[in-house]
Amino acid sequence: MPELHWQKSSFSSEASNCVELTTAPDGTIRLRESDAPTTTLTLRPPGLHSLLAAARREIPNRP
Repeated sequence: MPELHWQKSSFSSEASNCVELTTAPDGTIRLRESDAPTTTLTLRPPGLHSLLAAARREIPNRP
């Protein structure tokens, strides 16, 4: 498997507990928590869209 290039969320601080994501060669999007990098959530773009939409509904006062 080729090396994945993880990107930290712009909402994360310099401390730990960061959400990171990458796009894999097969087109899936991988999400992980920086404190548990061996555990990943694998989604296709529509699944990520649904996940983010659900998260926005759960966070009050978010655009």
